[in-house]
Amino acid sequence: MANLCVNIDHIATLRQARGEFEPNPIDAAKIVEKAGAIGITVHLREDRRHINDNDVYLLRKTVKTKLNLEMSINKDIVDIALDVVPDEATIVPEKRKELTTEGGLDVINNFNKIKEIVTKLRLKKVIVSLFVNPDIRQIKYAKETGTDYIEIHTGKYANAKTSKDIRKEFFKIKKAAYFAHSIGLKINAGHGLNYKNVVPVAKIPLIDDLNIGHSIISRAVMVGLDKAVKDMIKLIKK
Repeated sequence: MANLCVNIDHIATLRQARGEFEPNPIDAAKIVEKAGAIGITVHLREDRRHINDNDVYLLRKTVKTKLNLEMSINKDIVDIALDVVPDEATIVPEKRKELTTEGGLDVINNFNKIKEIVTKLRLKKVIVSLFVNPDIRQIKYAKETGTDYIEIHTGKYANAKTSKDIRKEFFKIKKAAYFAHSIGLKINAGHGLNYKNVVPVAKIPLIDDLNIGHSIISRAVMVGLDKAVKDMIKLIKK
C-alpha cells in the first residue's frame, strides 16, 4: 500500500510571489507531518524559483519523518545535497524555462555522471531515487547506476484525456513497476497526480511512496493544508 510524501515547493512559490516571509515552508512541513504524511519532498532548483538553500537546511533540522530532496545533476546542487545529507535524494531532469519537470531522466545518455552522483550520495547513506519515465530501457540503466529506487514519472497518465489513453499510460506505469521490482529496484511514483486520478496508481502494490504536491497545495487554499493532506491519504489508502 502506497504512502504519501507531500511536495511543499508551492508553499515557497506563494512566498516568493511577494518576496517576503510567508507562507513559511517549515511551518507547512510541520502541518503536513501532523496530518499523517510520511515524508516531505522539496525540489531545490538551480534557479531557486521557490525552495531556497536556507529552506533545505532548516527542513533538515526540523523534519521528523523523512526529507526527500529533488535535485538535478548540477555540481552546486549536488554539493549542497552532500552537505545537507537528506534522508532521500531524487535525481530529476531540469530545464531553466520549464514550468515544472517535463519528463524523466535520460539515464542512458547521462549514465556516467548519474552513476557518479548516485555513488557519492550512497556513500553518505542517502537513499537514492532516479526519476524516470515508465520506459524499460531507462529502468535497466537506472539499475546499473546503483540507485535504490526509481520514481516513475506519471505525467503522461495524469495528462491523458481519453479513457483509451488513460488506460494505455496506466498500463505503462504498472508494467514499469513490475519490471523494476523484478530486477531488484524499489519504486516510488509521482507527477500530476491529484484527487481524481490517484487511486489506480495507489493500488499498484509495488509502489512505496507517492510524491504529490501541486494538487494538495491547490486544495489547501480552499480547505486548509491539514484537510487537504488527510483527504489525499484517505484516497490512497482505499
